[in-house]
Amino acid sequence: MADSQHPLDAERIEKVFLIITAVMLLTFLGALFYSAFGMGMHLPDREEQIDVREVRDTPPFDEPGVRQVGDNEYEVVLLGYAWAFQPREIRVPAGAKVTFIATTTDVIHGVHIEGTRMNFMLIPGQVARVEGTFREPGEHLMICHEYCGAGHHIMYGRVIVE
Repeated sequence: MADSQHPLDAERIEKVFLIITAVMLLTFLGALFYSAFGMGMHLPDREEQIDVREVRDTPPFDEPGVRQVGDNEYEVVLLGYAWAFQPREIRVPAGAKVTFIATTTDVIHGVHIEGTRMNFMLIPGQVARVEGTFREPGEHLMICHEYCGAGHHIMYGRVIVE
């Protein structure tokens, strides 16, 4: 006679899997709420919108580049489009407060500045504002981290901290 599994054993295994699933769900929800409310991470809001067809004619995106806006404060107006950033090279002094004001003219792009915690999305029709400080002199690669088409791999720039 072959051994068969007792029905109570199957019920016990099913209950264990249900408990594990519930614990994992609560853990993931807890992590989500902590990151959203405890750490202040959130999706970009729709406060600043821009007409995608008129980006290049709308200030400040009609003149992308780096500007000094105060004592040791700089503003970088950045455009992303298939498959480049404008400006491609950004120079700022070490220790300066830098505010990126950015958007895209076509599809979703991402901006990741390697070696830093700066990472943000460029969504058509929305203006992204991100502040940061580059403490040490050096060169950082700025890459698109959202797949944006066939030329995605050539979409990069540089942030040079002097």
